[in-house]
Amino acid sequence: MDETVAEYIRRTVLKIPRDEIKTMLQKWGFLSEAQLQNINFHQIKENISQEVVQLCEENCADIKQAAVLDIIYNHIYQNKRMWSVYQMNKKGEETEIFDLTDFKKKIKRQLRTALKNVTINFREYEDNAIWIRVAWGTPYTKPNQYKTSYAVYHSQTPYVFISASVFRSNLPLLCQALVVATSYQDIREMELRGHSLSSLKDIVFRRYSQNFQTHCPRPLQERNVAPENVDLRIIRENKTEKEKIERVNWEVFGHGPQPKLEFAQYKLETTFRSDPKMHILDKKEPFRCMVKFSSPNLLESLKSLAPAGMADAPLSPLLTCIPHKARNYFKIRDKKDLLPGGFTSP
Repeated sequence: MDETVAEYIRRTVLKIPRDEIKTMLQKWGFLSEAQLQNINFHQIKENISQEVVQLCEENCADIKQAAVLDIIYNHIYQNKRMWSVYQMNKKGEETEIFDLTDFKKKIKRQLRTALKNVTINFREYEDNAIWIRVAWGTPYTKPNQYKTSYAVYHSQTPYVFISASVFRSNLPLLCQALVVATSYQDIREMELRGHSLSSLKDIVFRRYSQNFQTHCPRPLQERNVAPENVDLRIIRENKTEKEKIERVNWEVFGHGPQPKLEFAQYKLETTFRSDPKMHILDKKEPFRCMVKFSSPNLLESLKSLAPAGMADAPLSPLLTCIPHKARNYFKIRDKKDLLPGGFTSP
């Protein structure tokens, strides 16, 4: 086994939490159950990684098997990467039959035609998700296995989720290969990105709960006896107001959990209006500002504002429409990647 492959496998194992190493190696499937039984998973990770490398040497592992282990790791810990959403377009609405084998061949042929030193690996997961791992080299150097690009494509959809490597100059090659392999005509980056891949999928595929209900079950009646000197009308009024806020909140956000977004920003551009006699603003220039929101879970935080009494219900549509308008108007970013951009009001 090549020394670079052995070192790559060792480093990959070291990234895995010790309690999960055995489970991940079982998913990998390269080592037999008998070989796994011989590994002491209670020792320090450095020793575990060395034993794994020795067993991989016995099985003559190559970079292909090492890349599969890396895909499994990134699939389980996908939130460690930054993901961007891309949408592909074509003329007409004809849907072609998707052939996975042909898709893989086209990806490989397109990339290897553009760049000789490149390794490409695939792995299929649930929901027709195809994970593509690309390690980039140069005409004179071997592919760098530590700075890879990932693309997650859902067949029969125009969407692909890309986590680019630090070699961003190779990103157009990956995008072009995806367009050719899927028989689309062009691809564009949607202004939607973040660490939570599942939340990005929920937004793009509209899988989050937002039922717009107009009725909610009545809460259980309070059994506590009202204390003396308390106006029962105030109690009933407060209870009615609380039920109203909960109903409106459920109509806007639904019952299920919200997609996890950490940051949203948009630009507002409007005309400053004042009494012409005051001459405050002679030139009719637009008034511009940028509004930023950040939270570990932004949408859940917005959802909790009205019930907590920190905002009136319902919230402004500029806040509640973030999941719906993200495709066309908003530039939603993770808090670690704050870039200018946003929403312009009509």
